[in-house]
Amino acid sequence: MRPVRATAPRLAAAGLLLVLAGCVSTTTVTLTPGPQRPVCDASARALVLWQPRWRPDQKDMAARETAAADGLASFVASAGCFASATLQRLPDNAANRVPPLLVEPGAGPDTVVVVTVRELGPTLALGASPALVDGATEVRLDLAVSTRAQPMPRAFTVQWRNGGPGVVKGVATLAQDLQAALAAALQPRAP
Repeated sequence: MRPVRATAPRLAAAGLLLVLAGCVSTTTVTLTPGPQRPVCDASARALVLWQPRWRPDQKDMAARETAAADGLASFVASAGCFASATLQRLPDNAANRVPPLLVEPGAGPDTVVVVTVRELGPTLALGASPALVDGATEVRLDLAVSTRAQPMPRAFTVQWRNGGPGVVKGVATLAQDLQAALAAALQPRAP
């Protein structure tokens, strides 16, 4: 038997296969506390209030806020989460709590959802894996939900991450990533 020699093209091909094997994106979702029952109700009228609360060292706040607004608007318009929904941005100094629902049946929304955007952006860790680069986009939302049936608000957090070893992500998908995090948290029914 003849020994097999590793040539430069074979080594390059093997290296490329290893890099590609490490470039698989995975999505993880953590609800705290979890699990949560679905918030979406296809027969309800909803008021969705939102506000950003960035960390002090957050970069590109204006661009992230635009992506958050776009993602929220797209989710409210197309997810089928509620029969109808109104989206409003809260002022920067607004309290992080659910306003009381009107008691009269038929007046005002059936559900109020307050979404506080804590994190929305790409992350990158160098040397964190054998692929040398570990990147992702992350979304962290604090949610407070009140309904006519349960006026005492329930609060929970969703931490959504898509990425992995060998992945480098930018800001182009942030609006879609926020929509995916909202879908994971509010749980609309599949059509």
